[in-house]
Amino acid sequence: MLSGWRDDTARRPWRISAKWLIISSVVTVIGFSAICVNVMLDMRRGEEALARQTLENLATSIEADISRNIEIYDLSLKAVASNMLLPELATVSKTVRHLILFDHATTARHFGAIQVFDADGKLTIDASTLDPRPDNRSDEDYFKVHRDNPGAGLFISRPMLFRGAYSIVLSRRISDTDGGFLGVVAGSIRFSYFHELFERLNLDPEDTITVLKRDRTIMMRRPFDLDVIGKNLAERQGWKSENLRVGASYAGQGPVDPTPRLYARSGDTGPLFVVAGKPLSLVFDLWRKEAIRIGAVVLLLALFLLGSAIVLAREIGRRAEAESKLEEMATTDALTGLKNRRKFDSVIDTEWRRAMRHKTPVALLMIDADHFKAYNDTFGHQAGDQVLVGIAICISDSVSRAGDCAARYGGEEFAVLLPNTSATDAFKVAEAIRGKVQGWSDDQASSTVSCGIASFVPAVGMDWAVLVAAADKALYAAKAGGRNQSVVASLPKLSLVA
Repeated sequence: MLSGWRDDTARRPWRISAKWLIISSVVTVIGFSAICVNVMLDMRRGEEALARQTLENLATSIEADISRNIEIYDLSLKAVASNMLLPELATVSKTVRHLILFDHATTARHFGAIQVFDADGKLTIDASTLDPRPDNRSDEDYFKVHRDNPGAGLFISRPMLFRGAYSIVLSRRISDTDGGFLGVVAGSIRFSYFHELFERLNLDPEDTITVLKRDRTIMMRRPFDLDVIGKNLAERQGWKSENLRVGASYAGQGPVDPTPRLYARSGDTGPLFVVAGKPLSLVFDLWRKEAIRIGAVVLLLALFLLGSAIVLAREIGRRAEAESKLEEMATTDALTGLKNRRKFDSVIDTEWRRAMRHKTPVALLMIDADHFKAYNDTFGHQAGDQVLVGIAICISDSVSRAGDCAARYGGEEFAVLLPNTSATDAFKVAEAIRGKVQGWSDDQASSTVSCGIASFVPAVGMDWAVLVAAADKALYAAKAGGRNQSVVASLPKLSLVA
């Protein structure tokens, strides 16, 4: 037990070193991994911010183009509505009337011809012909809005089929000088304008561009889908208007399809606003590839570091074991397995100093095999060695504390150091050893031991050799008294008591 404790003490520093090597390696890996994750998250946020800015710029530029064309077209509607109040229109020919009304009207291949409807909704003037076909638009929303609301201003209708083409209708009220309702002037912007506008953009197939009215009605969308055009997002369950506030962005599933996207909205300056969307998979595609590459490199480095730490820890363990064996060989008696004389001298010196500091007693047993020389001469050296081994076993069985030290002092003599032990307790240990040796020898060739015991508190300036000398004198007294007995040295006069 004493030997095992000494072995554990010798190996423990190496075990701690190996354990701390592995722990430090794991902490290092975790630290680098945390830094790597933080860097990758910063990269992800950067990719998202860049994509958001790009989408915002795209939505703003599209909204600006649409607003500019609506504004230009609205100027033509205002001019026609204003010129309809001129009194001379009733006296001039249709050709002259067209020149007066539509001479400065905006014309483009995506803009429909401006039409004028009277107070009953009947088509009276058409910019595309001098003799318009009979038509009545009194049931249309834009006509009702202007008829019932004098302050409606420019009204943009829902997408509809207008004059054979899908369009959005722009209209203004014609009022007399007293504010009375005289009719409506209306024009249209065909969907072909939006198609051409979107085609000029460098967009991915899954990118979306949505043009909406202020009431969140979808006016146009890319990719084009008639089932979506004209729908109002306010009617979509699970979609909240605050998801896309003015100048804000939103990441997640949109109101139209389930594809998760990053959406960005344009400003709030025109009659329509634009929302641009890009799939999140495309937004983070470059980041994902970079994250995988960096993650793979970090993983390989982590595996390498941990593998190296494990290998080094094993080598440290092997070295510790080898050094422990070397130390054991250097400090252990090869025959008995007890500590040798050199180790004993080192331990007693340490314990003597400790006892001197703490003012505690130190006990020493000096044990000698009785008639060993005669026994050795009679039965031979091999039998003598067996006796020494048996005595050593009896000593080891009787010395149980971790701080005790049992050693082969030389030849057939043994020493047992008992720190913090009184003479009385040391005598009990000595008697236990003597009794075990006697009991063991009854089954073997007859062999007994004599024990000398000394115990006292070291004084300043005193050397531990005094303790050894006292125990030796007690041992000689035991032998002189007939052997197979234990004698305690009474200090400082060293009087002997059996």
